[in-house]
Amino acid sequence: MFAALPAALLVAQSVFSVHVETVAVPVAVTDRQGHHVSGLTRGDFHVFEDGRPRPITVFDHGDIPATLGVVVDCSQSMRPKRAALDNALAGVLSTARPADQLFGVVFNESALLVPQGDGAFTRDPGRLISAVTAVPAEGRTALYDGVAMALQHLELGRSTKNALIVISDGGDNISHDTYSDVLTLARQSQAVVYAIGLLGTPPATEEENAGLLRRLCKDTGGLAYFPRTVDETAAAARAIARDIREQYILGFSPAPRGDGRAYRKIKVTVSAPGERRLRVRARAGYAVPAATGGLS
Repeated sequence: MFAALPAALLVAQSVFSVHVETVAVPVAVTDRQGHHVSGLTRGDFHVFEDGRPRPITVFDHGDIPATLGVVVDCSQSMRPKRAALDNALAGVLSTARPADQLFGVVFNESALLVPQGDGAFTRDPGRLISAVTAVPAEGRTALYDGVAMALQHLELGRSTKNALIVISDGGDNISHDTYSDVLTLARQSQAVVYAIGLLGTPPATEEENAGLLRRLCKDTGGLAYFPRTVDETAAAARAIARDIREQYILGFSPAPRGDGRAYRKIKVTVSAPGERRLRVRARAGYAVPAATGGLS
């Protein structure tokens, strides 16, 4: 089995195994004005699994290296929005740190991992931007296939902070994967999904689906933004980057139960002295991959 690791070195693959040792939960805490709250300690947090309290065994906060993936829509519907897409991509990746692991998935009628070449990741934002922008906007939209590929690739990362940023208009009209497939992968991952939805002016086309993007983000504890201007797009990119950097990482050992349940609900609360009405955002639960044969 896996040896005990410090929080910054916990790899994604160790989160789920035949015997689930540690579940890592990224948590965002904000005040009533929506500002991130720093300086909280392990004792301020409480984690519940299926309503039962669980001891917090891993606690981390701060600007630790992250594994970041961008999932970029290069279908024909994005052709008139290409300038906005490039702006959103540059805004998100401009905040990358030298130690971050970066990758991208571009999709139209199929999904493609970028950049191509040696290694699963790059630390060069410019290289990733060049690889994404080299793909022409054409064809139909396989959004689910793109997100599914990215979630699977994230498992190769080495960080407890894993995030996907989807830049799309939200439509899907040709994927082999379904939303249920994507949700299953997301529940087996510790990734938080964010979205920058580039929608046209009303009325929206049939290839635009803001609701789909919102669901993808909400299910994993992320946020969706729908900017209408260049300034709003830049602000959305900054907000996503700040949310990722300000996350608390809470790890807990799941309770051993022989109920055979593949999905367990998570609830995180904060009770910090002097702080009132703090808002906590985290994933709603987690799933164990079917290949593990259940929980021990």
